[in-house]
Amino acid sequence: MGSLFPLSLLVLLAAAYPEGGSARRRRAARTQGPGGSSPAPFWVRISPEFAAVRPGSSVWLNCSSSCPLPDGSSLRTQLRRGQTLNGTGWVSYQLLDVRAWSSDVLCLVTCAGETRRATARINAYKEPGSVILEPPVLVGSEYTLRCHVTHVFPVGFLVVTLRRGGQVIYSESLERFKGLDLANVTLTHAFRARPHDLWQPVTCHARLNLDGLVVRSSSAPITLPVRAWSLTSTALASTSIAALVGVLLVVGVAYLRKCQLMQSRE
Repeated sequence: MGSLFPLSLLVLLAAAYPEGGSARRRRAARTQGPGGSSPAPFWVRISPEFAAVRPGSSVWLNCSSSCPLPDGSSLRTQLRRGQTLNGTGWVSYQLLDVRAWSSDVLCLVTCAGETRRATARINAYKEPGSVILEPPVLVGSEYTLRCHVTHVFPVGFLVVTLRRGGQVIYSESLERFKGLDLANVTLTHAFRARPHDLWQPVTCHARLNLDGLVVRSSSAPITLPVRAWSLTSTALASTSIAALVGVLLVVGVAYLRKCQLMQSRE
């Protein structure tokens, strides 16, 4: 009986070790490629790859991969993080209070010692709430136009343009503004109009050019006030008549002198 116990123990150990060895081999096969020397390839995706939100909003990004047993998953961003949800092969991250107009977000997944990544971009912008062109004001011989662009972001990517008919009479880029809040913009421009501009519509246009994403808004058209034009025309007519009278007087005086000289010679 005493000799049978060691023999039974050896049998049990011999049965256990081959199974343990095969389990280790199976685990190694999952972390190595077909040749046994490199990790199996896998992909990493982030969705959406591009998101446009209003400043101050939140957004969810989903990071997924084909790795069956990832060693780890992380998100790199300067934006403030919120909740995190996860499932088999994916992790969703909430980003809060997005105010920078453009932010890159990096998703990283490590599988069998190899790390791969995917990148998304989040843009925050707000198209103008309204574009309002005030009625023009005549000061002397110049018209003053004032255009209001309300609740727009980012102001630094805004271009405001005044048009008369199809012609640009003034344009200004506001790239000097670096604020991260919604803002109201007022553009004032004075110009000297001509008589044929009376029937041309005048409009104000706001354009956001966000690295290829272009957002446009425009005001209702207005025309130059007729009364102001009649006053201007009257002043021009009076000036012209006065000049003509002056010319006639000079000619008349010269003619009279000529007549007097001719009479004196006779």
